[in-house]
Amino acid sequence: MGASATTTPELDAMNGGDGRFSYAKNSFLQGHSVNASKEKIGEAIAEKLDLKILLSTSKTIRIVDVGCSVGPNTFLAIQNIIESIERKYQAQYLNINQKPEFQVFFNDLTSNDFNTLFSSLPPNRQYFAAGVPGSFHGRLFPEGSIHFFYSCIALHILSKVPEELLDMNSPSWNKGRIHYINAPDEVVNAYATQYAKGIEIFLDARAKEMVSGGMAVMIFPANPTGIPYSQTFTGAMFELLESSLLDMAKEGKISEAQVDSFNLPMYVPSLEEMMELVQKNGCFDIEKMELTSPGVHASMTNTSSMGKAIVMHVRAGMERMLIQHFGSEIIDELFNRYAKKFEEFPHHVLPSKKVQLFVVLIRK
Repeated sequence: MGASATTTPELDAMNGGDGRFSYAKNSFLQGHSVNASKEKIGEAIAEKLDLKILLSTSKTIRIVDVGCSVGPNTFLAIQNIIESIERKYQAQYLNINQKPEFQVFFNDLTSNDFNTLFSSLPPNRQYFAAGVPGSFHGRLFPEGSIHFFYSCIALHILSKVPEELLDMNSPSWNKGRIHYINAPDEVVNAYATQYAKGIEIFLDARAKEMVSGGMAVMIFPANPTGIPYSQTFTGAMFELLESSLLDMAKEGKISEAQVDSFNLPMYVPSLEEMMELVQKNGCFDIEKMELTSPGVHASMTNTSSMGKAIVMHVRAGMERMLIQHFGSEIIDELFNRYAKKFEEFPHHVLPSKKVQLFVVLIRK
């Protein structure tokens, strides 16, 4: 497979810079996920990463953050990984004065704000940093060159919106909706099929790029089996956005056609779906795959500050995508409506539940 695919307008979503509505200042949920997964990643490295194999052909450990975005969370996650690898090195080797060097690649779409990302690199970092722009739905690195892949809150993003959702003559036409929440089976299946295609490409690319014995850690939203998607945090969050847009369409502030032609390029898989896709690829051993909590404490679920933080997180993550489709003049009103709806958000679906998938893979 050659270079990664060209980015699509639907995926050019997150706000860059470091202003009020930037992702750098509003990556609330991702930050909690990084903190919640720190111990689990450390355990996986301590128990499953064999540095003697990895360092037999290289004195440099190469780490990739896939879908790094622009916030400070990526630096915290990378530091956690490096510290865990250094502890494992000390446990496996007696001569700790010859520790390996680290090279870290920060990957995201070409539209990502790499200027802000690199201007905020930790000054005392113990690694060499480089940026790799391009879609993770495709090859990014030479064959057998990467030792550790990491991704947090990125793998639910599709390579593209399923085309049949926009076809008025298709049973999958997604009229009156922006996602597959409460949608007919045809719409849900179109999303699931597109997601499976993207993950197959993702796993195939990573398998080619990783060295034997290398580790991949992936954290992303998941839909617990047996729970309707609309009753999960992610589903309810998108449903509130959809409701806000539909209200504005009824009032003539945007057109119904604009809503009909807008579909979020995101899919939240179940554990079983992801396990089947990894097993189908056949290049990885599944060391761990479990549902976890994003780390938002239950004590926070009754505070208005949490709701405001989540609304800002959604705006930072989706504003550019919404502007591209609906125009910038509606954005403030849209998110004011969204915030009001969020005030009555059902607390039982707030992100203190196990709605996140934690995956550890080892390259065979």
